[in-house]
Amino acid sequence: AAVQFLEGRNKAVVDTFVARMEDAAKSQDYEQAARFRDQIARLKEIEARQLVKRTDNKDLDILGFASNGAIHCVTILFIRNGTLIGSRDHFPRLAGETDRQKLLNAFVAQYYLGRDAPAEIIIELDIEDSELLQQALTERVGHKVVIRSRVRGDRARWLAMARTNAQQGLTLKAASNATIQRQFEALAECLGLEETPQRLECFDVSHTSGEATVASCVVFNTAGPMKSDYRRFNLSPVAAGDDYGAMREALRRRYERVKKGEVPMPDVLFVDGGKGQLAEAMTVLDELELGWLTVIAVAKGRARRPGAERLFRPSDDKPLELAADSPALLLIQQIRDEAHRFAITGHRQRRAKARMTSRLEGIPGLGPKKRRELLRQFGGLQGVMGAGVDDLVEVRGIGRALAETIYNDLHLDKQ
Repeated sequence: AAVQFLEGRNKAVVDTFVARMEDAAKSQDYEQAARFRDQIARLKEIEARQLVKRTDNKDLDILGFASNGAIHCVTILFIRNGTLIGSRDHFPRLAGETDRQKLLNAFVAQYYLGRDAPAEIIIELDIEDSELLQQALTERVGHKVVIRSRVRGDRARWLAMARTNAQQGLTLKAASNATIQRQFEALAECLGLEETPQRLECFDVSHTSGEATVASCVVFNTAGPMKSDYRRFNLSPVAAGDDYGAMREALRRRYERVKKGEVPMPDVLFVDGGKGQLAEAMTVLDELELGWLTVIAVAKGRARRPGAERLFRPSDDKPLELAADSPALLLIQQIRDEAHRFAITGHRQRRAKARMTSRLEGIPGLGPKKRRELLRQFGGLQGVMGAGVDDLVEVRGIGRALAETIYNDLHLDKQ
């Protein structure tokens, strides 16, 4: 395949990998299908860069579309200054709608009215009210925006490429949906649920010796992660490093809103941890009269090895241990790992902000307004620390004496 690609037989190579990807998806070997998908994406990116490098230096978005009636995929190729800088798949939802033109019309209007548009937007079908949309986008971004569907030459080839990528994105999305649905069904079976759950939530807590404690709540449904429903909780437990207290506070804040109907009720709640975290969760839920909710604590195995997790339930004396290749366990690992990632990210951001603020707060004569101006001018604490006295004096409100004080204070450990 590498030799064929280097010989310029790109289409033959991509077609072969697409066929292999589809065969793997049909055989439910989704990991292998994902590997083929990634290889195809890399090949298409190289191919696209070869094509785009031969063109002008305009900024364009190329929109390809594919649909199987139930799932719709719009792939956007982003071309800036004549170079392909990336692409992205979108899966628009328009209840009960399958007409390609109406779907594209709704997508283009919603997508571009919320962001800057390039000079050209190329799509495969005419859309309604394109002149009005062009005028609105032109006024919004301050340069002329043209929406085109009848194109030739390089633009026609880009459009064909975007359409092919959309079809590949659609194939993988359908396979991914089938995988997730199967995992949800397996989860219902292993937990003894009467119906397949539709909404899962998972909580985790992250801190460094009790500093900047953050809890995360991530949400999955049968289509995958619902990132718009993710939430973080900045916590101040009574005792530093009190994981139980932190979990209790986060769950209470979340499920008070759930009980009021402000947030949808999950079908299953996961908490990262063992019996202690499970007990805290049940205490909070019982107090809120939500003790009937299915709650699972996900504890790492004895060797902390993926696949050896133990699941604790309030009604069981012994933990539930699933096979390492169980679809249900793979789903649980995914949502647990996502909660962990989201919590750690929030903790690091909060810790960095606290340290940045506290480092500047201790400098005499540097009030809140001057601190904000310093950080704004230099793009953060690292920029301030890299500035010399003459640079600091350029900031409004910072005299030479104060600049020297700031510089000396931030570099005491280096003197």
